[in-house]
Order: sequence, then C-alpha cells, then structure tokens
Amino acid sequence: MEPKYAKESEVIMTHLVMPQDANPAGNLHGGVILKHVDTTGGVVAKRHTRTNIVTVSIDRMAFKQPAYMGELLIFKASLNHVGKSSMEIGVRVEAENLMTGDVRHTNSAYLTYVALDKGGKPTQVPGLLLDSDTARRRYKEAELRREMRQKERALEMNDKANS
Repeated sequence: MEPKYAKESEVIMTHLVMPQDANPAGNLHGGVILKHVDTTGGVVAKRHTRTNIVTVSIDRMAFKQPAYMGELLIFKASLNHVGKSSMEIGVRVEAENLMTGDVRHTNSAYLTYVALDKGGKPTQVPGLLLDSDTARRRYKEAELRREMRQKERALEMNDKANS
C-alpha cells in the first residue's frame, strides 16, 4: 500500500443556506453544519483509503461566528494524520455573504474516521507523505490530539471499572 500526499484527498464542498436550514431568526442550525462537516471529512477519508469508512469522533467543534440564511458555506477538509486504520481530518468552514463577497471563518473541527474492509472490520490505511511545513505541523498537532483522546479513553475505562 503506497503512502499518499494530503493534497490527493483534500476537498472543498459548498452548501447554500436555505430557509429549511435556519431558525426563525435566519441563523443556521448547528446540526446542519455538523452534517456537512461530517460529509466533507468522510469524502476525504474515502478518497484516501478507497474503502468504506465510519466516523469515530468529532473533536473540538468550534462555533466561532454564526452563519445566516442566504450565505454560501464553504467546507475545506484535509487529512492531518493517519494511524494503522484511523485518520484525523481537519475541516474549516467559512461563510460567504453572496451580496457583499465578505468571507468569514465560522467553524473548525477535527474528525476521526476508521477504514473498514468488506467484512466491516478495521483495515489498514495508506500512510501520509508530509511534503510541507504545514503538513508536518498538522501531523504533529494531530499526534498531540490523539494522545489526549487516548488518555481520556483510559480515564473513562478506569471510571467504569471503579463504578
């Protein structure tokens, strides 16, 4: 299995915020953003692995600014890190006011996906080639987040064992 560059799987997807996506005040529902973030990240994971994938976690979904009805959401996703069968993908969401052209960063999230074989079991993923300072920085930051998730899981297991 040949390693790949993050550029080979990164995607940019868009969604026009329509009335059914917003509350009565015209603000976009957070769940709509989450759905599109997961879909965008999933496309990156599937492009990297060319297998079925499942979402394992969404880390630190940050709602920085609201998005409104009539705006264009832009979802930018890229692979940050790979393990044996898992991948971390970062998704950045921007909202563009189509009347003024103003673009602002509204959300960011890190998602973990696992690749599955035809039997539904975790399967190995291609490695990640780090070809830039940005790719190396993202990889290191993702390793730190992975370590934190592993520590949190260990604490949860301890809590369950002690309950």
